[in-house]
Amino acid sequence: MQTRRQQYQALFPNEPSFRWDQIQKAVFDHRLGGWIAVSTLPSASRAKLEQNLPWMSVAAHTVLKSAHGDTVKAILELSDKKLIESVLMQNRRGQWTICVSSQVGCAMRCAFCATGTMGFIRNLTCDEIVDQYRFWNIYLQQHSFEWASHETMEVDDENEDGSPQGLPTGRKRISNIVFMGMGEPLANYDSVKEAVRTILEFTDIGPTHITVSTVGLLPQLDRLLEDRQWPHVRLAVSLHSADATTRKAIVPTSYDDFLVKLSDWSRRYLKKFDNRRHHLTFEYVLLSGVNDDEKHANKLAKFVNGIGQVKVNLIPYNTTGAQFNRSTQSAAERFVAALHAKHIIATIRKTMGDDIAAACGQLVTNQGDKEMKR
Repeated sequence: MQTRRQQYQALFPNEPSFRWDQIQKAVFDHRLGGWIAVSTLPSASRAKLEQNLPWMSVAAHTVLKSAHGDTVKAILELSDKKLIESVLMQNRRGQWTICVSSQVGCAMRCAFCATGTMGFIRNLTCDEIVDQYRFWNIYLQQHSFEWASHETMEVDDENEDGSPQGLPTGRKRISNIVFMGMGEPLANYDSVKEAVRTILEFTDIGPTHITVSTVGLLPQLDRLLEDRQWPHVRLAVSLHSADATTRKAIVPTSYDDFLVKLSDWSRRYLKKFDNRRHHLTFEYVLLSGVNDDEKHANKLAKFVNGIGQVKVNLIPYNTTGAQFNRSTQSAAERFVAALHAKHIIATIRKTMGDDIAAACGQLVTNQGDKEMKR
């Protein structure tokens, strides 16, 4: 599938390079609705682009808003009629975090995740990833929202998912991006890398406000350590258990010495990049009777303390049709208390959008009839 740049170059093989820069700047301007409105381009070029190159690579199929009004999920249709899901969430400063997809489906088959039931269908292009940001940026300008509070608070840190701490300010701006939607981002390394670099260049979002989440593809994690062109945004590794047997049951793509190798990689990563605003996060879905007892808490604490500056993001299980139950509040509180007692920085993620199947692990589409799978 050709990218926007490849299609442009086929249409204008002899254009000077600055024209592409004008194209890039134009597509990130939410005030423009199509090529005809791009006044920096010659009129003949605009007409040719309008006829031959789609302004957006994604289109709204279905958009659902949560009852609380703080989460919106979009089912987006791609040029080949495949469907993906993307989510917009209000963060604690009243700005917005978007959760973007990097693949149609996913091959990782994590036992608690609905996306894995689709299998892998295809990678998204850089444009299809970037255009999720563009879609939501336009959406925010076209829709009004009721804020729960108009108070403000000065802060100097961020939440575990990269979203700013604090209370709503009412400014309608995408401040954070998390690659935690459909797909395994590092299995689509080149497109994700290009998309992140493009977003960093043409938006006001900085590298510590973008988080790429991975189940832990170690060859690709090693690759980014040596890749000078990799944009060093925040990384989150989906751990889910520091017990090898339990992790294998939850994440079928795991293997016997994965934890040993991940520990080694994590220490090398922190040695190269560690600072207060560039920490490593381990994500951990709490599953009742599976990985939420004292034994698992102690193993996790020992694993993390053997590495160094790592934060743990505990995620309540969201119903996906799998045979799991969410940990009780008391079990979750005991688990996080056990981590704190071992000096681990750990928080429990707030669940958002579960009433519209937009919460962590719930993103899935039925590609056959183009309806949401519940």
